[in-house]
Amino acid sequence: MPIRLLSEDVAARIAAGEVVERPASVVKELLENSLDAGATEIQVETREGGKSLLRVQDNGAGIPANDVELAFRRHATSKIETAEDLQRIATLGFRGEALASIASVSRITCTTRHREEMVGTRLRIEGGAVIARSPNGRAPGTDMHIQDLFYNVPARRKFLQTEKTERRHIDSFLTRYAIAYPEVAFQVVHDGREILRTAGGGSVAEALISVYGLDLGGSLLAIPPALTHDTPIKVSGFVGPTTVHRANRGYITLFINGRWIQDLRTTYAIIQAYHTLLPVNRYPVAFVLLEMPPEDVDVNVHPAKTEVRFRDGDTVFRAVQRAVRSAVIEMAPVTATWQPPNSPEAVTTGDAPHPPKIGLATLKPAPLFSPETQGTPPRTASGQNAAPLLSRDPGAETVGTLAASGDAPPQIPPLRVLGQASTMFIVAEGPDGLYLIDQHAAHERVLYERLLGDWMQGEVQAQALLDPVSVTLPADEAAQLESQLDTLARLGLQVESFGPNTFLVRSTPALLGAISPQALLADIAATGEEQRSPVREGLEARTVRRICKRVAIKAGQVLAREEMEQLVHELERCRNPRTCPHGRPTLLKLSVEQLASQFERT
Repeated sequence: MPIRLLSEDVAARIAAGEVVERPASVVKELLENSLDAGATEIQVETREGGKSLLRVQDNGAGIPANDVELAFRRHATSKIETAEDLQRIATLGFRGEALASIASVSRITCTTRHREEMVGTRLRIEGGAVIARSPNGRAPGTDMHIQDLFYNVPARRKFLQTEKTERRHIDSFLTRYAIAYPEVAFQVVHDGREILRTAGGGSVAEALISVYGLDLGGSLLAIPPALTHDTPIKVSGFVGPTTVHRANRGYITLFINGRWIQDLRTTYAIIQAYHTLLPVNRYPVAFVLLEMPPEDVDVNVHPAKTEVRFRDGDTVFRAVQRAVRSAVIEMAPVTATWQPPNSPEAVTTGDAPHPPKIGLATLKPAPLFSPETQGTPPRTASGQNAAPLLSRDPGAETVGTLAASGDAPPQIPPLRVLGQASTMFIVAEGPDGLYLIDQHAAHERVLYERLLGDWMQGEVQAQALLDPVSVTLPADEAAQLESQLDTLARLGLQVESFGPNTFLVRSTPALLGAISPQALLADIAATGEEQRSPVREGLEARTVRRICKRVAIKAGQVLAREEMEQLVHELERCRNPRTCPHGRPTLLKLSVEQLASQFERT
């Protein structure tokens, strides 16, 4: 077959496939044009999931009469002029492809009036060809009326999903922009039914509640923007406390300079910020807005403009992780227990209860903190099969102590131990109610921060065994452990090969006291299974988590009052006392108001 040039009509339909994937793609392009035009009110209407009708109206600047037809020509745009402009793109649209692509695969009616003109223009296009033009009287702004999407591309229309699925994709996009642009009033109507309306008052907190509802939207924590004052990257937005999480990454949203993007590495930065704070296979709720110099981010990567490249991806990763984790660690309240059904604070967020809602507008920036791996060296409680109590010089310097952070607030209030319940929980009294402390989870947290802090300072003390212990493991576990011997040595665990699949344990970390080498080495070997995790965690941290889980005091172990008091005291000094290293809560609170309600005193 000879080589030939494609007709303009065929080329346009092929190009449209890159920009217009489904009805949500059309909504995205038209919405971004409205925002670039300075609209403060945007209405979106669909029918049959956008297959028969998509309508986007705005009160923006409008299109001048002389430019209306030109706007639907390929590569026609008012956003850039020279190639150098691509290095500093400050608008959402710039490629000049969207309107031409939409017009080539639909029947479109554009009614627009520029704010400096007295009369508007109505233009009808079918399959890319202009079929009618007439003057029109309307308020300044633009009304895009798209019918029969993909009517002339049956193969593409056949592959569209159900109406419900297509609506879900449209809503997923619109809700994100409604939050990112709180100064714009959004209205979304599907098949005559209004499903979203925002006030456009400029408050992100109000937009969050409008989109997510009071329960979820009102529970989110503000990211203190001052955290990134030392970099050109400004990180803001809202993130969920550790009690609010989901089964997938669908609630993690990223905006760069007002543009919604999908960036795998930045998403991982948010996930890593919650490391050890969430249960396994659970993901946070986060709405993160980044502002950075346009020349430091390349948005001209894909026709859909949802992918970007950063000039310095490492700096972006660190800025996001640092800001999100600070908001979670420093600002999240203690997990609350059951709330009275009629209480205005009674909240349920899917999988776990969360604390009473805090007014988003009243949240204050928290001081910068050391990362999770810089834990406060604690003292641990003792007991059968557990680490011994530790004596410490109170004046000794430690990593990540509250004193080092200046005015950093304590994570939990001072508690007075009352006793032990079911040999599993420590009951304590605080200034605002009763606290139930999971003794195993609390001891895990204390050990984790102490041992990891000592490792970071290079001060892990090893305790030599009088008689080396021989440990034999299955071949696969032995091979895994063989690659970790250097790491174990840095943690005070001296292990050496002693024949096929056999090891000699010569010392253990003094912090941990007497432990079972056989069970401990088997647990440590299993850390290799976590290598596939998207969270980038050092082998030392994974190993420490395994060790702490093995040696922490267990449920069913009776503790003396002095041991309980010492454990609670050390938990108070931890950088993150609210969860164990695996993400389970360490303590729950029953407020005075809840107790009074149960006794019908209120």
